Amino acid sequence: MASPSFSAPKGTRDVLPAESGRWAALIARFATLADRAGYGLVVSPMFEDLDVFRRVGDATDIVTKEMYDFVDKGGRHVALRPEGTASVVRAYVQHRPTDHPWKAWYAAPNFRYERPQAGRYRQHHQLGVEALGSADPDLDVEVIALQAELYRSLGLTRVDLLVNSMGTPADRAAYARALGAWLTDRIDDLDPADRATVEVNPMRVLDSKREQTRAVTAGAPRTIDSLSAEARAHFERVQEGLRDLGIDHRIEPRLVRGLDYYTHTTFEFQALALESAQNAIGGGGRYDGLAEALGGPATPGVGFGSGIERILLACDAEGVFPAPEHRVDVFVVDVVDGTHARRLTDELRRAGLRADRAFDGRSMKSQMKSADRSGAVVAVIVGDDEAAAGEVTVRELRDGTDQQRVPVGELVDHLRKRL
Repeated sequence: MASPSFSAPKGTRDVLPAESGRWAALIARFATLADRAGYGLVVSPMFEDLDVFRRVGDATDIVTKEMYDFVDKGGRHVALRPEGTASVVRAYVQHRPTDHPWKAWYAAPNFRYERPQAGRYRQHHQLGVEALGSADPDLDVEVIALQAELYRSLGLTRVDLLVNSMGTPADRAAYARALGAWLTDRIDDLDPADRATVEVNPMRVLDSKREQTRAVTAGAPRTIDSLSAEARAHFERVQEGLRDLGIDHRIEPRLVRGLDYYTHTTFEFQALALESAQNAIGGGGRYDGLAEALGGPATPGVGFGSGIERILLACDAEGVFPAPEHRVDVFVVDVVDGTHARRLTDELRRAGLRADRAFDGRSMKSQMKSADRSGAVVAVIVGDDEAAAGEVTVRELRDGTDQQRVPVGELVDHLRKRL
C-alpha cells in the first residue's frame, strides 16, 4: 500500500531557506531595537487556560469564532494563543516583577481559525512589545515610536499611522451605549452581516470593512468628541509627543481595534503599498485594566503587535529588505576519505567562518559543483598530495584560476586575511 502524502494544514505554511533567513534577520533587527529601548525577551506558553483569552472580550470574533480550544487529557479547558498581549500580561500577574514600567518583547506564533488571506494565516507570527506599570502617555509615544522605527529601519516608506482614543474605561462604556443606540436607529441601513453585532458589541461595527456599513458609520458619533478631561489630556500629550519625534500620523475616529481591553490610545500602521483592504501591518494601544481582569492589581499597560508575514509582504511591495544571501565562506572538497573535510569544517566553524562540505564520497567534479552552488568565496581542496604534505589547496571560486597551497596549520589565518 502506498504511503500517505501529507501537506501543511490549511491556513499554515512552511518557511524554508532562504526565506527563513529573512525571518531571522527581521527578528534580529527587532530584538536589537527593543533591547536599545530597555525591553527584555519574554517567551510564554503556546497555550493557556481558556479564561486567559476570554478576558480579551467574550463578544470578540477571536473568542467566539476563531480560537483553537480543547479539553486536554487532564480535563483542563485550554486554548492555543490567538494574540500576544494576554499571555504576557498573565505572566506579569503571575510573577509580579518589581521594576516599573516592566518592558517585554516577544516573537511568537499565534493561532486563529479564520479564512486564510494574503499575509493572514491560521498560524501567523507576531513581533510585539508590552510595557506595564506606567500610565504616562509618553510611554504610549515610546511604544509607537519603536514600531515606527522598526518599519523605517526595514526601508518601508509608504506607511500611514492612524491614532484614536477610547478614553477611560468609563468613557468607553458610555460611548458604547451611545453608539449602540445610534446604530440601532439605523439597523436596517447596515450590511445584514453586521446587524447582530450591534447588540453584542456595537464598537465592533466600526471595524467592519463592508462598504454598506462603512457608509453608515462614517457619520457615527466619535469617541474623541466624548472624552473626559483626563482622557483628552492624555490623548493630546500623545499627539504632542508624536509631533515632537517627527512621526506623522492622523486621527481615525473609527479606529477602535478589535479587542475589548483597549483604553485611551489606540493606533494602527497601514502599508499603502498593499492594495487589499487588509493592509494593516501592526497596531496596538493602551489597556489599563487587563492585569486586574487577569487577577492582578490594577496596572496600566500599553503595547503593540505586528505580523511578520504582513511586514514582509509590505517589504516585497516596496522592494526593500530582501532575503539575505544564503551562502558559506568556504567549501571543503575532500577527495581522500572525508576525514579531512570533517576536521577542517569543524575547525573553520569554531574559528567563526561559515564552512560546508560534501558527503557520500562524491567525485572531485561533483564536489566542485556543490562548492559553486554553495556561494562560497573559496574552496579548500584536499587530495592525496595535499594530505601527504599536510597542506591544502585554496582555490578562488569566482574565477577558478587563483589558487595556492597552504599548510593546514596556517589555514585559518590565511582565510581570515583573504576573506
